[in-house]
Order: sequence, then structure tokens, then C-alpha cells
Amino acid sequence: MGAAALLLVVAGCTQGADKPTSDFKEADGRAAAQRWVSEEFTPSTLSRDEQLAEMEWFMKAAAPYRGMQINVVSETITTHEYESRQLAKAFTEITGIRIKHDLIQEGDVIEKLQTQIQGDQNIYDAYVNDSDLIGTHSRGDYVLPLSDYMAGEGKNVTSPTLDLDDFIGISFTTGPDKKIYQLPDQQFANLYWFRYDWFTDPDIKKQFKDAYGYDLGVPVNWAAYEDIADFFTNKVNDDGTIDGKKVYGHMDYGRKDPSLGWRFTDSWLSMAGNGDPGIPNGLPVDDWGIRVENCRPVGSSVTRGGDTNGPAAVYALTKYVDWLKKYAPKEAAGMNFSEAGPVPAQGHIAQQIFWYTSFTADMTKPGLSVVNKDGTPKWRIAPSPHGAYWKDGNKLGYQDAGSWTLLKSTPEDRRAAAWLYAQFVTSKTVSLKKSIVGLTFIRDSDIRSDHFADNAENYGGLIEFYGSPARKQWTPTGTNVPDYPKLAQLWWQNVATAVTGETTAQQSMDNLAKQQDDILSRLERLSREREGYGGQCAPKLNPERDAQYWYDQPGAPAPKLADERGKPETLDYDKLVATWKKSD
Repeated sequence: MGAAALLLVVAGCTQGADKPTSDFKEADGRAAAQRWVSEEFTPSTLSRDEQLAEMEWFMKAAAPYRGMQINVVSETITTHEYESRQLAKAFTEITGIRIKHDLIQEGDVIEKLQTQIQGDQNIYDAYVNDSDLIGTHSRGDYVLPLSDYMAGEGKNVTSPTLDLDDFIGISFTTGPDKKIYQLPDQQFANLYWFRYDWFTDPDIKKQFKDAYGYDLGVPVNWAAYEDIADFFTNKVNDDGTIDGKKVYGHMDYGRKDPSLGWRFTDSWLSMAGNGDPGIPNGLPVDDWGIRVENCRPVGSSVTRGGDTNGPAAVYALTKYVDWLKKYAPKEAAGMNFSEAGPVPAQGHIAQQIFWYTSFTADMTKPGLSVVNKDGTPKWRIAPSPHGAYWKDGNKLGYQDAGSWTLLKSTPEDRRAAAWLYAQFVTSKTVSLKKSIVGLTFIRDSDIRSDHFADNAENYGGLIEFYGSPARKQWTPTGTNVPDYPKLAQLWWQNVATAVTGETTAQQSMDNLAKQQDDILSRLERLSREREGYGGQCAPKLNPERDAQYWYDQPGAPAPKLADERGKPETLDYDKLVATWKKSD
């Protein structure tokens, strides 16, 4: 009965369409589905019959588009490599729609996206781009809101088993108008990473307590992180070595490169305590320091009520530069994101405050110096420590949510075929296996699957984190940022001058805040010149006031603290995880 119902759902989309030439036979599609379900799409949270029924729906829905070649693009990470190599092939064999899934650098994805938007000509039929662009997409008129698409034009090609409520990042892709603009495809967080074997070593623990007067453990705040960084870099075994090998209490990267911007726009300021409390992003001031009023961005500078150049932001940049120079390997300052990512796997890093879980798969490979002989990791991940300005209710870190986006400039038939592929690679039939390969969870059902419950010890706390309520404090860039591509490029250029010493931390953030306000001002003028641009959420800058006026108001921006260190605090990791499990 279920299969019959699915056939009826797609009957309307197969009527009256001009089918592209194809020698596809449904019998071959069914045989391919059975083969892929048996040999590749296992384990799954669905039964085999449920998987085959879901694949039957995709095959039937694809009928009008068989023989077409659809072009999609995403950044190059393990999850998307699996999609391009395996899932695109499976989709073609099951549906008869050929897929060309290109993998390029993240910056190049945004460049292609912008080119298509500005030229209004179809380059790709669908894009996987970060949900960080939600503020841009929801204010423009070039993205097709998925909420509208699924209820209208795309109704007959929207899977009845899509189950949007199962996507843990769906709130990240929802605009101020409550419409869904993107479909999450992969998701990862930046967390605290540390060598559990060293932190639990009785001799090392005694050395630390003798030196600092409190227990070595997961740092709750930046004061404790700083002490631990100093200890491993300079003091462990009296010379900063373990087993005769030089070790470091911190790892980071500092090359003047676009990826340096991610180091800050990915919630570093909120971890320091910049902005206001609020999930998914601070209100009225978010983790970029941008103040919004009734969804309108009104300023970044403190003089306009923003916090991009406030004391918390300057403190965040100062600590980043100090720790990079004092506690990380010397070569770290010359590395970018991609070069620095694999370094902890080499075995000489004790902890890293800003570590992306997308590296988990590469950190669990057999034979690595950070992996035990039984395959379990010597390391663990935990919540990120927070800075002195942080308040209860602030977000604690960042989650990247690469998400499928459909553009209005894409022809209707190509858009429909691409939407089928987007749903296929996120479907329950394939998502658990994709999660095992890339460890970039998008579905709650996968996180809570028997597979991850039985194998949690192999992932260093990743499963416990994603299964806990703590994950809600890790969110992407929100809707306050009205033009992510234009604003994001300002960050790495200004941070870089602080790393090299060309500017002070205060000067860097002052420059950044002014440049952001300049762009907000241009967007405000554009909204007047092009009626309807940005709608009620278009920027409208506050007039400038003396900074003290804003410091005297409740919330952000907050005045400079007399003590920016505070009392260091740590937690026992195993007790922390036990608390998560009780709260789940």
C-alpha cells in the first residue's frame, strides 16, 4: 500500500512532460536500488523495505527528467567527495538522471554563486553553500525559498519521506520570514580538542596542580586554557616535552589568507563574550558585532550600538594573537586553515581551542600517533572554553551547515531534477552511511542510531556532544549579516594586520567596524534605489553617538573589564559527559 501511494504521489509530475531521450528501464533502476541498498546504503535507520520504497519514489519522480545531465557544486570535504564519487553514481543508476557533482574550494563556490546571481544565467543547477548566507539569501530576490517551492512548483518532486523535522540544522536555514531557504546537507562544529591520555596521566596531572594550584581538566574559561597552553609548551617535565618530544599547548593558524576570516567570523567573538545572549544568535547584537532592530542591521561600530570594535572584540583578537605567538609551533603563524588542520594528528599538540569536527574522520585513522592500537582515539572533544566577557545564554561556538540552494535563474526542469538529487543525498536511505563516512551529521535519527550508540567510543566524544542539549549553543552565522560575501572578506584582511603587527588589535577592529558600516550604508542606499531590495529587513544605520552612551545601555556593547582574566576553572571530562547523558 505504501509503494502504491508513492506511485500516486508522482503520477501528476509524469503527465504531459517532454521526456529527454533515455534508454533507462525501470527494471534496471529497481535492480540498481536493491544492489545499492544491500551493498552500500547500510546501515540505515530505515528497514530494507522502507529504503526500497523510498528509492522507488525517487525513480518514479525522476521519469520526466531521465536522460538529462544535471550540474551541481559543493566545496571539497570528505562528505561531498563521497557524494560525488558514490551517491551521484547511485542516483544516476536508480533514476536515469545523470549527475555531474563538481568539487571546488569554498571561496570558489561563492564566486560561482555570485556570478550566476549577477549574470542571471544558469551555471549550476544547485549549490551546496554555507547557511552563513541565510541573511543574504533571505533579503535577495534570486533564491527560490524552499518552503514556497515544496508547496508549489516543486510539490510533485518533493519526497513524502523528506521529514524536515529530523534535520538538526533546519533553523539555521530559516529566514526572518520563517521560510526555509536551504536544505542542510552536512554539518560540523568547532569545539575544544585535547589529548585525553595526557590530561589523565597521574604524573602530568600532579605537575600541573603543583604549578597552578588547581586540577588539570577541560578548561571552562580562557584563563584556564591559557594556563594549560603555558604548561604544555613550557613546563611539562620541566622543558615542554613528553617522552622526549617537544610538545605545544596550543595550535592555530595565522597566514594572510581568506581562511583567516573564518577563524573569526565562525563565532570567535561570541566565544570571547562579544554581543548579547540569544540562540541561535545574539539579540540585538550578534556574534559579528552587528546590531539589529526589527531584523534591520543598524550598525557594527560601538558608536552605532554595535560591538565589532568593542572591548570584548578587541580582547578576542588580542588573545588570538598572543596565544599564536607564545604557545603554538612557530610555523603555525604561516599556515592557513587547510594546512593547520592535520597538525594535531601528528601527536605533539596538547589542546586546540578552535578545532573543527570535520577533521574527526582523518583523526581516527589506524596507525596515527593519536590513535590507540584498538582503534580508539587518544584525544577527546569538549565544549569550547569561553572568554571573560561571556554571559549565560551567549552562543558558545559555531556550526557549519553546508546546504542545498536553488536559484530562480535555473530552468524549471533542471531545478526539479537537481532538487531530487539534493533530497536523495540527504534521504534517510543514505544519510546514516554518509554520516559514518564524513561524520557531518544532519539528521537527529542518525545521531541516535544504534550504530553510533554502539561505536561512540571511536569518535572521541563527538556522538555524545551531538546527542546532548549542549549542541544548541553552537550555531552558524545568522540572519543579521545581510551580505555575507561582501562583509566576510573584510575580516581576514583586518585580522592579518594584527598578526603581523602592522596595527594594534584596537586599530584592526576599528577599521573592520567602519568598513562593515560602509557596506551596510551602501546596502541601505541600494534598498532605496531598488524598491523592495531587502524588504523590511534592509539595513538602516543608526546615527553615531558617543561610545559611552552605548556602554551605559543594557547589554552589548559592554565596557572594558578591569580584570580580563578572571579565575581559571576546569572540569573533569568524564563527569561532563555523564552530565550530558543525564540531560539527554
